[in-house]
Amino acid sequence: MSRWYEWLNMLVGLLVIVNPLLAVSAFSTLSGDDDPARRRNTGRHAAITVAVVLTVSALAGEAVLGFFGIRLPEFQVGGGILILLMALSMLNARPGPARHTAEEADEAQEKAQIGVVPLGIPLLAGPGAISTAIIYAHQARGWVDVAVLLIAVWLVAALVWLSMRLGDELVRRMGVLGLNIATRIMGLLLAAIAVGFVTQGLRTLLPGLA
Repeated sequence: MSRWYEWLNMLVGLLVIVNPLLAVSAFSTLSGDDDPARRRNTGRHAAITVAVVLTVSALAGEAVLGFFGIRLPEFQVGGGILILLMALSMLNARPGPARHTAEEADEAQEKAQIGVVPLGIPLLAGPGAISTAIIYAHQARGWVDVAVLLIAVWLVAALVWLSMRLGDELVRRMGVLGLNIATRIMGLLLAAIAVGFVTQGLRTLLPGLA
């Protein structure tokens, strides 16, 4: 039962940190003047970008940290603080500068393919999502856990594609208030996940606290 809980926690954690609903309004704004075919193409590129970036992060992220001499507990604390800041922004129904700055939004208006940048990176698969994938990969106890993590990554990417595909319909049905409420709920869940990451890192770095 605990393994199923851990796997569900992986899926929920990735879904909350990526938060496809947060990108729906940005997608509608940036691609509002595009024809339907181009909008579908943009959503597909965003979903593929999320899947590829998080897959690479899960499989190779810890090796990259080791190359730079960064230990996982230190990364857990730093990543947890970053995720907590993002959660606080989500509680205010804002993307926050850690996801997407104003300068990036202005530059996005001039890009031919916004599905990769800024929607895929950094709005969806940004520093927080990459940190989460690396930490979950480190916590994996075998190839089964790694496989479940990768399945969760691609499932979240599929939900990103679905959200983009139904973006205008979601905005109409949920409205700005509904999207903001959903974002705040996800922000609360994300804050709890961030605290857990920080706590795990501190227990290793400062065993006396345990």
